[in-house]
Amino acid sequence: MRSGITRSGRGPLRPDLLVRRATAHDARRLTRLVRTSRAYEEPYAAMVAGYRVGADYIEAHRVFAAVDREDDRVLGFYALILQPPELDLMFVADDAQGLGIGRLLIGHLREEAGRAGLTGVRIVAHPPAEGFYRGVGAEPAGTVRARPPEVMWDRPAFLLPVGAS
Repeated sequence: MRSGITRSGRGPLRPDLLVRRATAHDARRLTRLVRTSRAYEEPYAAMVAGYRVGADYIEAHRVFAAVDREDDRVLGFYALILQPPELDLMFVADDAQGLGIGRLLIGHLREEAGRAGLTGVRIVAHPPAEGFYRGVGAEPAGTVRARPPEVMWDRPAFLLPVGAS
């Protein structure tokens, strides 16, 4: 495990982490995080092949990054779409998974959504992430059917209540 990444119980006490608004400067790092995610290997690889998180996307949406204060390394990020309210992207670096980064981002998402006056945020999950979203309090809201050739598999949908923990 690299220095600066530590876990403390179920959720980390992370004075070494900062969740900040992503900038155009982060675009390449966010894109790399998406494209190299082990969660998108094998049958899911086509979904992120060539995917790009551009500066224009970052400027148009509420994109936030969890960064290591020591070296400014991006450990995870999410993108919140306000209309309609939806979590568009959420990724955690492979070597930072299990350290509470995802929970930290969900907590921040809830705060950000609350400030925007939202009561809930829709999540269409990557199938392997279903357990994570259930674990942070997202409520099942059906299934989004496959849309070949863009998406070849069904995906679970959730509603994440805002203001809940």
